[in-house]
Amino acid sequence: MPVHGRTTVAERAMTSAIAPLSVVFSVLLCVCLAAPQAAAGPSDAQQNMQGFLEAHPDCAEFTDQCSICRRDGDAVTCSTPTITCIKKDYVCTREATD
Repeated sequence: MPVHGRTTVAERAMTSAIAPLSVVFSVLLCVCLAAPQAAAGPSDAQQNMQGFLEAHPDCAEFTDQCSICRRDGDAVTCSTPTITCIKKDYVCTREATD
């Protein structure tokens, strides 16, 4: 509490410590809100298996680093994903041979 309109040394120290922190917080908040959302992700063809298969009609085997998949005509068979899987874009690992 100010004594007769004066501030104590502790009050001045607290005010001088809080002011810069509030400025830093305000700047960080503005930067976070102004930052673009997640960067453009992979194309639609890479995001789902059906899109990948349509975009790569000659691919016989492919993986997303979690499962290994094989195409046999219109049927697709995939292995069971591992527990610690981090899914990535599909990648063709073997082209079909006619």
